[in-house]
Amino acid sequence: MQPSRPGRPDPRAQAQQAQLAAAMSGAVDLAAVKARSEAAARAQAAPPPSAAAPAGVPGAAVVDVTEATFQSEVLDRSFQVPVVLDLWAEWCGPCKQLSPVLERLAAEGGGSWVLAKVDVDANPALAQGLRVQGIPAVKAVWQGQLVAEFTGAIPEDQARQFVTELVRATSGGAVPGDGAEEPEAEDPRLDAAEAALERGDLAGAEAAYQAILDVEPDHPVAGLALRQVQLFQRADAAGPDALALADASPDDVAAQTRAADFLLGTGDVEGAFARLVDTVRRTAGEDRDAARTHLVELFTVVGDDDPRVAAARRQLMIALY
Repeated sequence: MQPSRPGRPDPRAQAQQAQLAAAMSGAVDLAAVKARSEAAARAQAAPPPSAAAPAGVPGAAVVDVTEATFQSEVLDRSFQVPVVLDLWAEWCGPCKQLSPVLERLAAEGGGSWVLAKVDVDANPALAQGLRVQGIPAVKAVWQGQLVAEFTGAIPEDQARQFVTELVRATSGGAVPGDGAEEPEAEDPRLDAAEAALERGDLAGAEAAYQAILDVEPDHPVAGLALRQVQLFQRADAAGPDALALADASPDDVAAQTRAADFLLGTGDVEGAFARLVDTVRRTAGEDRDAARTHLVELFTVVGDDDPRVAAARRQLMIALY
């Protein structure tokens, strides 16, 4: 998990691609989607969702979806922002209670998530592919994968909690198109940091990346690389005793985060994620939020294109809701 920049070979790429292909076998529930990499590329080229667009049209915060548009408006779009599917029918009374609530929340979201409305009577193949057992049914999609769901009408405060936790656990509320443009692939300022890494000088690498960020705070390569270097430093500081200490104090969130840092720094990605998901599941209040925040930070260190991150995000949503 050495920090890398665009244009440089990533030694994990082939393994990640193989894992990604394996992960796709679980996406058959989403109507036999194309490869995740192709969907991500289409999403990158597409304009972001707009809260200002009229509801129901492609690209709006609330969109009507059919079998013909499911790929572009749900699967591809889910690589930009989380997409919440509202599966409904005209004859369904509870649907008429829940749908307006979801539409209002989507409008408030300002494009941070999309509500995709599916008439199950008009789109039976979608309903079958999504294994709809009853309506109203709500299913959340992130990066081509189902990550959370519920069935039946729920009060507005519960619906708001559902979408709030979904956004926090996935995109963090970022709206595509709001950020600065990425810098050129080759940046000579990164050479000093990479040279320090080759020498095993984490402190020197940290200083070099921080110097770039002091001048250019939004530099995406330096920002990610700095988080990775800091993770390695925390893992070194935690040491192998971190696991035993965390196991001896399961309610100590700080101990759990140190253990997760150690696991991730030594390459056990799944173990690090699982430990913090378990911590989120059994805690509440500030402790729960601290564990969730640290886990989301580790997601950014590993990278959203890693299938282990997608799997852990699904587990986090289950633990939160």
